[in-house]
Amino acid sequence: MFRMPMNVRFPTLRVAVFAAVMALAGAAQAQNSGPFDRLAGKWSGAGNLSIGNGSKERIRCRANYDVRGAGTFVRIELRCASDSYKFELQSDATYQNGRVTGNWNERTRGAAGRLAGGVKGERIDVQVDGQSFSAVLTLTTRGEKQSISITAPLGSEMAEASITLNRS
Repeated sequence: MFRMPMNVRFPTLRVAVFAAVMALAGAAQAQNSGPFDRLAGKWSGAGNLSIGNGSKERIRCRANYDVRGAGTFVRIELRCASDSYKFELQSDATYQNGRVTGNWNERTRGAAGRLAGGVKGERIDVQVDGQSFSAVLTLTTRGEKQSISITAPLGSEMAEASITLNRS
């Protein structure tokens, strides 16, 4: 038969059990979270943009990531503007079995299409394709800092963007 030591009081035992349960729940949640969890929330920052005509400009950006489904679904809104260029990218992406798939649209130019790629640790790599635009997008998130790289084929209106965001 189990006997409670005389120096252990029930409130202390309850606190210890509660702390252990919370630690286990946190560990289980971390194991069950998807790769989009670290994106959740609002971000802002700046970067550089290379336009197809060869000019380079400073760009300012804001992003909002609405993450759902235990981190396996994300709705992205990325708005960026320089002195002469603007884009508003929206996308829905789903993570399943190591793959990222979804749809995107760029509202200022009426372009849309599909995206597909994968996740490697803190990095998400996707190929975005549509009728009038294609590019490779790489998104890396480390804590409160995020870097986004967009590279389009030569001759595209926007050739390349390199953006650093901080959680707002």
